[in-house]
Amino acid sequence: MKYLPILAMTVAISACAAQPPANVSQVGTSQQPPKVVAQCIAQKWADKSQQQVVSQDTLANDMAADVYVPGQQPPSGAAAVVRPNYSGPGSWVGFRAAGAGGSDATGDIQACL
Repeated sequence: MKYLPILAMTVAISACAAQPPANVSQVGTSQQPPKVVAQCIAQKWADKSQQQVVSQDTLANDMAADVYVPGQQPPSGAAAVVRPNYSGPGSWVGFRAAGAGGSDATGDIQACL
């Protein structure tokens, strides 16, 4: 019985982690792990813009990240949202526009899927 609260907390956290983030539109999924997808997006944006790209881990062990569009800053800037896939291995990727141009950004994201 002493493990019941720990089990309940684990189930609750897992249920929250399985929900797509708010205000994020899905771009697609990848068979690659989140770390690989996030690095690809950051590199593509940095090369294209010749600007620094901010990447912020949102789960331990590089399991999820927000990659901010060049010129955008955490916590509310436009970003690629990379999470573990909600159904199976790989990654789920979305885009939070936050006022920044989305068509070029989502095209770059799709190239990394």
